[in-house]
Amino acid sequence: MRALVLTLICLLAATPGWSRVLLRWSQPTIPAPATMGVTDLVVSWDNEALIRNARSQGYRVYAEVLAGKTADMARSTAKNSLAGIILNSGDGQIGQIDQELGQLRSAYPHLPVLVLNPKASQPQMKGQLVIKKEGILQVTSPTAQPWIDSNLALVRFDQAFRQAQAPLYEFHWDVSDSPRPESGPAPEDYALAVAEAGAFRADLLLDLPPTLQTDLAQDNPAAQAVLSQIKPYVGFASAGEKNAAEPEANVGVITDSYQKSYEPTNLFARHNIPFAVLKASDLKPQDLDRFDLLVVFATPDDATIKILADFASKGGVVVVVDAHGPYPWQSGQRIPAGEYSVAYATGKGRIIELQGQVIDPETFAQDIRRLLDQDKDKLVISLWNALTVVAVSYRSPGGEKLVELVNYAEEPATVQVRIKGKFSSVLYETPERACCQSLTPTQRRAFTEFVLPSLRIAGRVHLASRKPTDRKAEVK
Repeated sequence: MRALVLTLICLLAATPGWSRVLLRWSQPTIPAPATMGVTDLVVSWDNEALIRNARSQGYRVYAEVLAGKTADMARSTAKNSLAGIILNSGDGQIGQIDQELGQLRSAYPHLPVLVLNPKASQPQMKGQLVIKKEGILQVTSPTAQPWIDSNLALVRFDQAFRQAQAPLYEFHWDVSDSPRPESGPAPEDYALAVAEAGAFRADLLLDLPPTLQTDLAQDNPAAQAVLSQIKPYVGFASAGEKNAAEPEANVGVITDSYQKSYEPTNLFARHNIPFAVLKASDLKPQDLDRFDLLVVFATPDDATIKILADFASKGGVVVVVDAHGPYPWQSGQRIPAGEYSVAYATGKGRIIELQGQVIDPETFAQDIRRLLDQDKDKLVISLWNALTVVAVSYRSPGGEKLVELVNYAEEPATVQVRIKGKFSSVLYETPERACCQSLTPTQRRAFTEFVLPSLRIAGRVHLASRKPTDRKAEVK
């Protein structure tokens, strides 16, 4: 019976749609989709020959156009054979991008037009980091917690500010340490990039170096060996239904500006603080029901001030960054706070005003974590032995959960996980082994704890609460 259950879960997880990997291709010859393990190809809009070649082999071809060049494409012949158009936002401003997006959709009404964010970071772990603290550049200690370059914050911002599509991003590889820079990064780095996008439910445009493209087209054994290490991660990332589960979050980040709030939010991701980004201009009271704490980077208007006060009065905590009152809650009881902040009791909760911008995002993230830790039953997920791991928890409508984990160290690690909820079935899968390994859960109050025996780069945990009859039917 257990084998049947595991098989069914693997079959359910095999439906495409969780996350897509698209390949940018520029060389005239391209291997078949079955060889590449990817069916979505991105080609420059003016390379008609390559578009025809890729289409003839069965690829879904997206024409890429850089912001500022859309007028040239709109005047060209209609691309009826395309799967869609990708607008590379480049260095364009939001207003310009939206205008050109409208022009493309008007010129090609029957094609999906997607916006590509080219400003993502290469996923990686760094031993040291140069940071700006109070206006001074500082280098972190080599014995400090490893720094992780993650794209979770970027994905959350795109989900909030461009809701019409799944986040689609790319980045430029740092191959300074590669023995053959012309061939691109190590296979593990490709795998990490794909795993991260899949865990965060984003689409990734993977840019392969021209040398690697040529070697793959010529069936070079070394290039094929690289591809064989990437393909399991592509399949793992794309398995499942993208909208089957929603990410859990304790913290709501209310903002109207990427610049003011990105760095602090990026540190939330690093410290595994479950968060979601909310667009300040679209804020509604019902949007806040799932949060325990709000961090406000936007200057609140009268409607937002009332929403924040109501949230705090019900027991929530609100942190207002760069507060410039007066605010109605300032007439309430003043309570002790930090050196650069002041707090006010508001109903069952409190509102903390930070005087000025966040000048030390690392310390700020730790402070937010401590605020959540004051109530141990609020954090939806916690990790141990996981300094290089980022985890995201997803809840499905039926009450089941998924946990996606990414290990940026690219080395096997044993990770202990505690997640809110009581689950009797914990099943673990990775790209390196078939689904699924059954893990032994431990119940502690309102939480379930379990240990992942080996997390190398990517892992996925399925959690479910089974009926007693189901448990009796299992073969132990």
